[in-house]
Amino acid sequence: MGYILDTSPPPQHTIIRGRVYYFQLRVPKQHQQAYGPLVRARLSECGKEAAILASHLSQLLKQAWSSNTKVVVCIDQALQSARPAKTTFAAVADEYIAARRVDAKSSMVAVRALLTVAGDREVHTYKRDDARALLAYLQSNGNKTATVRRRFNTITAILNYAYQELEIDKRNPFSKMTIVGEGLDAAKRGTFTGQELLDGYEQSMNSLTGIPLLFPILGETGCRLAEVVGLRVEDVDLDAQVLHIRPNDKRRLKTTGSERSLPLTHMACLALTKAMAYSDDEWIFPRYIKDDGCYATHASNALAKWTKRRWGMTAHSLRHTFRDRLRAAEVPLEAIDQLGGWSSVSNIGSRYGQGYSVEHLRQYVDRIAIT
Repeated sequence: MGYILDTSPPPQHTIIRGRVYYFQLRVPKQHQQAYGPLVRARLSECGKEAAILASHLSQLLKQAWSSNTKVVVCIDQALQSARPAKTTFAAVADEYIAARRVDAKSSMVAVRALLTVAGDREVHTYKRDDARALLAYLQSNGNKTATVRRRFNTITAILNYAYQELEIDKRNPFSKMTIVGEGLDAAKRGTFTGQELLDGYEQSMNSLTGIPLLFPILGETGCRLAEVVGLRVEDVDLDAQVLHIRPNDKRRLKTTGSERSLPLTHMACLALTKAMAYSDDEWIFPRYIKDDGCYATHASNALAKWTKRRWGMTAHSLRHTFRDRLRAAEVPLEAIDQLGGWSSVSNIGSRYGQGYSVEHLRQYVDRIAIT
């Protein structure tokens, strides 16, 4: 069977280049200073959509040119306002991730799970049965209840965004889902003893690879693994012994309170100095920096093999240990939260003011420093 060629003429004020329709309209001489001699803009690969957009844009331009006002039509915004709204879940999810600048990798895990059990449909068609199907699917894959809740929170947020943008008046079928036994399967993370930290620091400093160097850096700063793996060279000030945790184009931060400056202990400075040997001109750990982001999970898996083989714990236990060490040293809760980038939910007053200075925090960190 041969293909039927579309021989119909292109919509008015459009031309075709390859498979793409472009808007094209000559500008009257008296308006060429503002627009140039020709208005040209990419429309769509769909002839029907291109016709709608071309008609909308030509009408706006001709009205502007025939009026006595000197308002210049913004071509991009005019086309954006006329484009059909994205109404399928996958399309809205992409828009949500870009607009809210959330972590695309973790969000897409939840998106793919829903598409697997319920398909990609118009957002208003999802029902509570789809939510139950997603719950059963996630549980059958062995996810813990905390993971299931995170996946549901993602789907709920995407649909809330869709309902708001598309002006859909509907209860979100994925909200307030009951997860039987929620929280009961959570395993309490272990913590390192002082001697285990000391042994780990010594072993990491004598290692021939860069991965174990994450151990003392995490242990002495309490940072999240991604915060350290995604460090730029410019984030480390060894002369002032200060580490700056800030977002960049490869790695976002978990919360707004996660952006902070931390005092570095002597051991942390030694580890970062040695890590510099594996850095490039921009990144401290360039092996985990790719075009599409920071691959902190790869670093976590590699370091987990190193720590589990020795102590049966993951690197995240270092963050729990760091908080316990500060607590044992009677460091104020507000300072502990600032050092770790934790949210101070119970202390509303901590949100006011500038917080502790780096030098003030250094006094607290020095109480627990391991050298």
